[in-house]
Amino acid sequence: MSLPTIAIVGRPNVGKSSYLNAAIGRRISIVEATPGVTRDRVSVEVYCGDRNAILMDTGGIGVVDEEKLDEDIETQIDVALHLADCLIFLVDAKDGLTPLDERVARQLRKLQKPIVLCANKIDHPSKNHLAAEFLRLGFGEPLILSTKEEIGVQETLEAAFSLLDEDAGWGDEGVDPEIPRVAFVGKRNVGKSTILNLLAGEGRVIVSDIAGTTRDAVDVPVEYKGRKLVAIDTAGIMKKNRVKSSIEFYSQARSEAAIRRSDIVFFVIDPTTDISQVDKKIAMQIVETGKPCVIVINKWDLAREKIETGDFAEYVEKKLPGLHFAPVVIVSAIEGSRVEHAIDVAFELHKQSTIRVTTGELNRTIESAFERKKPGGKYGYKAKIFFTTQVDRSPPTFVVFVNETSLFPSNYRRYIENRLREAFDFEEIPVHVFFRRRASRFHD
Repeated sequence: MSLPTIAIVGRPNVGKSSYLNAAIGRRISIVEATPGVTRDRVSVEVYCGDRNAILMDTGGIGVVDEEKLDEDIETQIDVALHLADCLIFLVDAKDGLTPLDERVARQLRKLQKPIVLCANKIDHPSKNHLAAEFLRLGFGEPLILSTKEEIGVQETLEAAFSLLDEDAGWGDEGVDPEIPRVAFVGKRNVGKSTILNLLAGEGRVIVSDIAGTTRDAVDVPVEYKGRKLVAIDTAGIMKKNRVKSSIEFYSQARSEAAIRRSDIVFFVIDPTTDISQVDKKIAMQIVETGKPCVIVINKWDLAREKIETGDFAEYVEKKLPGLHFAPVVIVSAIEGSRVEHAIDVAFELHKQSTIRVTTGELNRTIESAFERKKPGGKYGYKAKIFFTTQVDRSPPTFVVFVNETSLFPSNYRRYIENRLREAFDFEEIPVHVFFRRRASRFHD
């Protein structure tokens, strides 16, 4: 049974994204005093007591978008309204009742779904009377809400849960921790959203040839040919000196955060353009976070006549040496070719990244590697390894306890990482090794 969905709706700039952020206690949706900031459906799992549901932010109904995506945004809103089991209808008490609020109310009434009406931006009890005007909308007495002052946030959520079916949202039927989260990252307009929509089998995120269409990091549960994953679509990453507004700044921040909270990264590259400094920056972010990565070369239908696959794979490895371990998969989302193979590779990487090595096997491997090659340098012969332990998975992370960390330079750390890759089927994922000093019980 899927989780019930609660959609936050209203005209632009009434505080929908602020409410989602307040309800879950962290920033997911971009909050910006510009109508139309939220374009796609942003969904997160939210809890209320022992029950859970999907809380969905939406674009403002009636928005006029500066890049002429009005119809796409309205389509996303329409899908959200029909997917939802319950609606939180936000109005702005400071602005009072507007014709657009009345238009939204007429649209919602046609759905015949349970609705919680909330008068937002009432920051003090002395302003509670402002909510009375919205009784005219016909959805009963509005709840008092201030996302800024955190007034009525939990009460609104409880009211929405109370309108759901009694058997909906019980237990822990949210996203299974065994289901991998795959972040789609890359420069603008490389086809991330097109690949995601192909996997989802619907127009789940807006696809446009306008660069930078996706602003939020959008989580999309996907079941593709019998396999489940959570796909995280992100804004196209660009050079910092081209980030012209706070909206774009926060979009970039969401993309970087999406890499950190993912299990696997799909690094999407357009072969019709050169690998740039932005691509190298993204690669560095992936390496720093230690995430398994599939380098997905999209739009091969536009490049196959100009370059051989092997030559381009070599070019990628040369330009992105930090991701030398990452497998390269060439696809065409437009043609639907080899996307399934990319998913197969992602699941294989997820399997590799969650391996836990037994302590005995681990220490035998490290001892053998140490005997085969000791650290170089003037005092390398004094180096001693006491024992090794695995402290984390995804990525596999190991701590090697030694007599003196200065005797183990960075090139020796890479040597140990490579031996672990060979021994435990970690060939295509990052492996982290740290040396820690542990004093010997005996003095030489």
